[in-house]
Amino acid sequence: MKVLLSSVALCAITLTGCSNNVADTSSQVADENMLERNKRLAAEFYEKLWFSNNTDAYADYVADEYVVHDIGDRKNVTEPAIAQKEVADLFHGFGTLSGEIDYQIAEGDKVATRWFISLDPNDQGRTKGMTKVERVPIINVFRFNEEGKIIEIWNHRHDIDLPQPPGGGKPTIEG
Repeated sequence: MKVLLSSVALCAITLTGCSNNVADTSSQVADENMLERNKRLAAEFYEKLWFSNNTDAYADYVADEYVVHDIGDRKNVTEPAIAQKEVADLFHGFGTLSGEIDYQIAEGDKVATRWFISLDPNDQGRTKGMTKVERVPIINVFRFNEEGKIIEIWNHRHDIDLPQPPGGGKPTIEG
């Protein structure tokens, strides 16, 4: 009888440990799925809004309002989602805009993407002082909500790679 009770107790302890491992594994899989989903959504955001001028897709990726941490006056500012379309439209209006993703890193609800932007300016862009730029690196960090919408953006451009006007001064692309 003692052997039977010991065996039952041992089985119960073993099964309890197994159920905890199953729960841990399920949680880990869910976290990995969320990370992969967020990386995919970030990549699609660039492909549609920046690399292919499909800026009407902004609402598929950006929450109704989001917080932006950018250069200039756009630091810790809450903006409506349409602002992402407007910024992308502005840049597309300067000429042929293209880009490519270098890499992405995801952790928790954030995705960091290093990507390159290129611009071949049109007449309007040249009038605004734009010059041709190729593969200027940018790093953005997006924070996503549970629904997979961007709710916070940190923007980091590598301005040193932008063409510099004669005699120093500001780079030719303002953002």
